[in-house]
Amino acid sequence: MCLTLFELYPQCSISLHLLHTTSKFSIYYYLLIYYSSKSRLPRPEMRRTILFFALFLVVESAEFFPNERDALLQLRDSVNSSVFDLHSHWTGPPCYNNQSKWAGISCSNGHVNQLVLEGIQLTGSLPPTFLLHITYLTKISFRNNLLYGPVPNLTGLIYLEFVFLSDNRFSGLIPFGYTELKKLTELELQGNDLEGSIPPFNQQTLIGFNVSSNKLEGPIPETPVLKRFSKSCYQNNANLCGEVVGIPCSISPASPPKAPTEKKKNGLKVWSIALIAAAVAVLVLISIMFILFRYFRRSKRMETQGEDKQGNISIENVVKRRYWSKSTEDPEKTLDLIFFEKDMSVFDMDDLLRASAEVLGKGKLSTTYKAILESGSVVAVKRLKEMNSLSKKEFTQQIQLLGKLKHENLVEMLSFYYSKEEKLIVYEYVPQGDLFELLHENRGIGRQPLNWTARISLIKDVAKGLNFLHQSLQSHKVPHGNIRSKNVLIHQDQSKNYHSKLTDYGFFPLLPSKESLRKLAVGKSPEFSQGKKLTRKADIYCFGILLLEVITGKVPGELFSPENGVTSYVDDDLSEWVRTVVNNDWSTDILDMEILAQKEGYDEMLKLTELALQCTDEAPEKRPKMSEVLRRIAEIELEPKNLVTDVEDDSVS
Repeated sequence: MCLTLFELYPQCSISLHLLHTTSKFSIYYYLLIYYSSKSRLPRPEMRRTILFFALFLVVESAEFFPNERDALLQLRDSVNSSVFDLHSHWTGPPCYNNQSKWAGISCSNGHVNQLVLEGIQLTGSLPPTFLLHITYLTKISFRNNLLYGPVPNLTGLIYLEFVFLSDNRFSGLIPFGYTELKKLTELELQGNDLEGSIPPFNQQTLIGFNVSSNKLEGPIPETPVLKRFSKSCYQNNANLCGEVVGIPCSISPASPPKAPTEKKKNGLKVWSIALIAAAVAVLVLISIMFILFRYFRRSKRMETQGEDKQGNISIENVVKRRYWSKSTEDPEKTLDLIFFEKDMSVFDMDDLLRASAEVLGKGKLSTTYKAILESGSVVAVKRLKEMNSLSKKEFTQQIQLLGKLKHENLVEMLSFYYSKEEKLIVYEYVPQGDLFELLHENRGIGRQPLNWTARISLIKDVAKGLNFLHQSLQSHKVPHGNIRSKNVLIHQDQSKNYHSKLTDYGFFPLLPSKESLRKLAVGKSPEFSQGKKLTRKADIYCFGILLLEVITGKVPGELFSPENGVTSYVDDDLSEWVRTVVNNDWSTDILDMEILAQKEGYDEMLKLTELALQCTDEAPEKRPKMSEVLRRIAEIELEPKNLVTDVEDDSVS
């Protein structure tokens, strides 16, 4: 198709035309410029004008980067899956308006930045260099497939943070180039057939590492980073040795060189003895220095703790422990791990870095790890994103305010750490997952249904925690800001009754931009999409959506009901779906299948549904306050349970 866009300076006989062609995977634009030799426009001005419009059209027409698309198509054509057809799902441009319709692909700034194909029975060998053309990748995951051959070459992927290749059939060596990935945060290679030795990984960013269940051999490099990880990260490799796994590495004796004369042979023995003696002396000296260092460090800690107990040191109940970074880039840099309780068992950054880490969850604003300290204590460590523009004063003041909050339905903050590049919050560890897992995971045969009594108890706990935040953080426009089922953590008491605690609270004031706020749960509220200022009523909206999720068993905005191969979706606003189904008349069609049989709870379900719809009213001023929401939930729970008799039988079936 040829389209005349406009005429430039018609009196000078200059015009531009756009030739537009399309193919299955691409869109091409050709700029045709015509001008007459009789043009009266000065040549320099004419060239500048034409160059401006040419650049404008090139920028506007760029939809994707062909090298990235070609690399992904190379992958698509090299592997197969019995449960997922990449050929039918990977067509057209991989990125459009920073979104992707290609399964497993995420985009940012027009580039492919994540490639995640997990558990879809992929077979085949990865093209050896296909990733080199997807230079903006931050995450690669082929977990739990049947891929074989060498692991992919990652050279030049300077933004890469997460590499998950576990539980496949990869063989060969671990590329030495992996040690040059400066931003590498987590590397999972367990459950393959990798051979050879472990490269000397020493990236300070590396906090997750696992090479267990392979065929690796030789000594584990004694880098400070690799020493952080526990024995389990290296187990089931029969020929690995080293301090970490508790297996000494035997040194095979070298065959002595042949000496032509007895004099030279004796000379070699003398030098050997001298070198060995010098090495032993150095080792003894280092050992003495290390013992003295540990002794004075422990004495200093005991002295500081003793002063705390006597009440001589008290800085608003905050205890600071200073850790000197071992980074060669900045040997004088100090790192502060700040605790909120002076009488708690204190650990420092050194202890935290040596802890065994396991990823608990990854969100848009943070990644959370379970850290098992050498002392046996277990904590949860949240690594924050989107906050690097904050000054130390801004961050510290806000986190210290949150650290003072104590409530049975809030996950307790224990300590935090600040630097320009890294911000960590250490929480108590809540062991039994989150509400999202409890509601949605492992649906089907063998699942233990979550009954209505447990659900209303969990919701009441959430309401208590949120009401406490609304009363305690009066200065906050949005006290929680991120209420969703993944931020409701679960624990059981001695009677096996479920209880819940809120986490990820209080971050709203710390996020610098509207784009960052969009990643919070309140970013789904009607007032946010309308560009209005957010208030604490945005929290009420999110609580209403959570309440509907518990009642319906459906995930807001996500896949929930594949029928006959056709995918169905819930609207982002789950309340609109409920309103449509109920249509001003109570219907059990909205109820989760797991609670349909509990007819004695229908009255409570009806009243809580009505409350949830009030909480999700489009007009914030029409939503109830959190104190009223909590009061009504308590009243509903205490009311006598009556059967709802006006529901048709066929609606329950």
